Amino acid sequence: MTPEIVTELGRQALETTLLVASPILGLSLFIGLAVSALQAMTQLNEATLTFVPKVVALFVALLFFLPWMLNVMTTYMANLLMNIPNYIH
Repeated sequence: MTPEIVTELGRQALETTLLVASPILGLSLFIGLAVSALQAMTQLNEATLTFVPKVVALFVALLFFLPWMLNVMTTYMANLLMNIPNYIH
């Protein structure tokens, strides 16, 4: 295995990780900002007010994005496992 192959494998792994995590992290960021703005406008400082909407939104997002996320991860792993003979040489 050459250093170039190892670097490329690491880059692909990081790219796949960011691609899979980005919808959930982006939605969490948006919901957190919206709830924080609502708390600032109404001066309600309740801890559960930030927790419950995030949990509900992330559960719905997982239901929506999970098939796509699994497809991306299985495609990455299938390509990785199928190319093992190429990595050995």
